[in-house]
Amino acid sequence: MGTIPRVTESGAGATLELMKAVIIREQVPNGPVAPQIEVIEDWPEPPDPGPGELLVECEFSALNHMDLWVGKGIPGVGIEYPHVGGVEACGRVLAVGEGVDTAWIERRVVHNAAVAQTSPPRPGDGSNAHLAADYHLIGEHSHGTHRERYVVPVSNAVAIGDEDGAAAAAFGLATLTAYSMMCTKGELRPGQRVLITGIGGGVATAALSIAKWLGCEIWVSSRHRWKLDRALELGAHHTLLDEGQSWWKEVRAATDKRGVDMAVDTTGATVYSNCIRSLARGGAFVCAGSTSGAQPVADLARLFWNQLRLLGSTMGSNDEFREVIALFRAGRLQPVVDRIVSCDDARAAWERLEAGEQMGKLVLQWPAGERR
Repeated sequence: MGTIPRVTESGAGATLELMKAVIIREQVPNGPVAPQIEVIEDWPEPPDPGPGELLVECEFSALNHMDLWVGKGIPGVGIEYPHVGGVEACGRVLAVGEGVDTAWIERRVVHNAAVAQTSPPRPGDGSNAHLAADYHLIGEHSHGTHRERYVVPVSNAVAIGDEDGAAAAAFGLATLTAYSMMCTKGELRPGQRVLITGIGGGVATAALSIAKWLGCEIWVSSRHRWKLDRALELGAHHTLLDEGQSWWKEVRAATDKRGVDMAVDTTGATVYSNCIRSLARGGAFVCAGSTSGAQPVADLARLFWNQLRLLGSTMGSNDEFREVIALFRAGRLQPVVDRIVSCDDARAAWERLEAGEQMGKLVLQWPAGERR
């Protein structure tokens, strides 16, 4: 259903359908990943979309730290190499599978990369009221969006009209993650105080935009002064240059010992104690990553005495995704785009991400994006 462009190469009596893709050639458990990045012209085309699926022509795809983790290998996930990463993108629908309304064809879409998995109920199961979803991630459990064409479930897709494609690609997963952890799980309220660690990454900059939208007083931390200065331009009120010191004391002193209502973290062990000590009574530590390590020293006395909330968060639901895209289309939330580079220069983008030199999201532009 719909017209599907094909570039073919014939040989040995067979016709192979091919396209351009960015691949991770081999797994490198200890990194660096960037030397394994290669742009090729002969990656196999995806199959025609199956029931409930869309075939999308990629205009822009965005990088995430997931693109580094996939290159190093993820425990419990069998990743076959060479591998096409990429969890988020913006593109135009070329064809639809069985049971999908043909009105999707030619629509420009973004998608939630987190595909919820379901399992049949078992005898004796209790309530699932607080059971977290099990997600398979496009670009991790399957080949992703760093290629000219890819397939996504229509249930995960949202039409975006004529919105800027690079911004749309950069917006999706990072903002969904920040929105779910802050607003859904953390129950952040307008005007509260928020601490965001490791400012500069996609989730951290998305958290800054959400906190600003909610009129919060915003603290940010970083090991780089230039990132803190940029965060002030983006709406932060207070900065913490992290040089390994007990910067929680600065937070306490500036808030008359009260502390902040929420700490938003993807950094992990190296900042955990500072975050916990920065929280006001009843405050929430919300974690969506642990790039610096996953084994912090816990202070249980502070946890129960101050009635703190420790919340883990991974990505978000399709309903949450539609909510954040509505805010994007209304101009309420926008991503921070570090730079847009040609897909042909993909290795340079990985190098920049791996060195932590970016402020916001790195975006790859594909031939379809150049034509718009």
